Amino acid sequence: MRICLTRANTMNNMLHLHVAQSFLLCAFLMSGRSIAQETQAGGLRFTDVTVQSGITFVHTHGGSGMGYIVEGMATGLATFDYDNDGYTDIYFLNGSALKGTEADTPAKNALYRNNGDWTFTDVTEQAGVGDEGYGLGVSVADYDGDGDQDLYINNFGPNVLYRNNGDRTFTDVTQAAGVGNGSKVGAGVGFLDIEGDGDLDLYVANYVDFTYENHVPIVINGKRFQAGPQYYSAVADSLFRNEGNGTFTDVSQSSGIAAVTGPGMGLVCADLDNDSDCDIYVCNDGQPNFLFINDGTGHFEESGLLLGAACDFSGKANSSMGVDCSDFDNDGLLDLMVTNYQAEMPVLYHNLGDGLFEDATSRCRIPHSLFPHVNWGTALVDFDNDGDQDIFIACGHFDRIEEIDDRTSQKVANYLLLNEGGKFVDVSSLVGEGLKVVETSRGAAFEDFDNDGDIDAVIVNSHTKPTLLRNDADNNNSWIELQLQYAGQNLDAVGAVVLVGDNTKPPPGNTIPTTQMAAVMSGRGYQSHFGSRQHFGVGQAKSPVTVRVRWPNGQVQSLQVPCNQLTRIKFND
Repeated sequence: MRICLTRANTMNNMLHLHVAQSFLLCAFLMSGRSIAQETQAGGLRFTDVTVQSGITFVHTHGGSGMGYIVEGMATGLATFDYDNDGYTDIYFLNGSALKGTEADTPAKNALYRNNGDWTFTDVTEQAGVGDEGYGLGVSVADYDGDGDQDLYINNFGPNVLYRNNGDRTFTDVTQAAGVGNGSKVGAGVGFLDIEGDGDLDLYVANYVDFTYENHVPIVINGKRFQAGPQYYSAVADSLFRNEGNGTFTDVSQSSGIAAVTGPGMGLVCADLDNDSDCDIYVCNDGQPNFLFINDGTGHFEESGLLLGAACDFSGKANSSMGVDCSDFDNDGLLDLMVTNYQAEMPVLYHNLGDGLFEDATSRCRIPHSLFPHVNWGTALVDFDNDGDQDIFIACGHFDRIEEIDDRTSQKVANYLLLNEGGKFVDVSSLVGEGLKVVETSRGAAFEDFDNDGDIDAVIVNSHTKPTLLRNDADNNNSWIELQLQYAGQNLDAVGAVVLVGDNTKPPPGNTIPTTQMAAVMSGRGYQSHFGSRQHFGVGQAKSPVTVRVRWPNGQVQSLQVPCNQLTRIKFND
């Protein structure tokens, strides 16, 4: 059941594990704290600016005490520049009243326009994106190639596609586009070009076959808790092919996606085997994760177990929640950071090349203090601009777990892990008040909201207000930000790969230690979207740095980019 240490364990197993691991866990935590105290935390400091931001959004999971499984999943969010004014805006998903819940006014999603001065304005009604469905997953892409970004929302119930009209308004085109996806339990979403035809197709993860009628009540000591996914049947995910005329065709069966079923959650779409087409990685809740390898024509083979990315080092299938994709060790290959359930470590999958992965969690010293908690939103982001990827992990249970387990609680502070040469150090307690917020967090997104060259954060907290964190880093590290513009109907260059730095012939004054790599993605983290604009810390570099872009068609473009500014790179064919 869901409240156990793993989704399939019994309560007795939980108690035995508690005793067996207590000594080792305490020793590890003490060691981790001493290491962290010796770290300077990269000059990082995060300030909670939620109150003064003008963001008044309050999330609801819509529960009435029945413990429906969807309550704990809610929810992701999206960050994107909806009006092309140069500032990144925030779109919050919301739940809605579940059966047995009475609400005076319907809950709805909310769009906040970034005013550029750390204040935000609620423009939901003007923009027409106040969907009242039960929001779970979301992604952003310019699916019609008209120069502005559109929204797809994966609900418990029918989904919604909002087309951006380019005038700060959106139109619901779900029915015309053919992407309602029935009435399922939603999860992560990603746009990608499955067959290299120049337009963006749509991957929609589905969770389990839950309805009010088949709800499984879990009662312990007279109190209700949420049942886990093992009490329900898994559902195949959905893949929609973009026909280039505003409509999509369901190709779930013919593409090979529907050949397997799993309780999907977060996902990423990127070239994980480095063969110049886009693959798909899907977190499954309590079953092995999926790695769908693309043959280049839009047909996929699920190869997660074969390639070492489905389970942890012991062969255990975790209850995975969120995932991000980047190159944490700057070896030119895309790695995966996956968050998991209580009594499971998050897993850092190191890419070995040729699509093979290994569990590098222990070797990279991901702190064991994460073990007791449920981990959700995550990101591989360079917060201190030193040229490598740090890790953020959002935490929080969805049940009153402290009533039956004293190692964690429903509300838990989030984690920031600093990358020190491929090893990670927990600096959460050293970076200011922003990381001391204690809530039950879910989706998280990471952007340079004030265009000052460092990455800030916004976190959805279940059943309460979000947290907006300003990065007030005090260091002299340089940075670059890139806005790619491709051709055809994929103007945001989803599927492109960016490399920064040139180890063989570095420009004069360039002190970047190694070449960095990142993929342009739509959809990441816990059922969220962020990072349409590419950000790289470049350490003490002052002169222009080498940037190479491998565009979605495989063509490589190389140029020199100045530090400490946003550079727009247009595809040069």
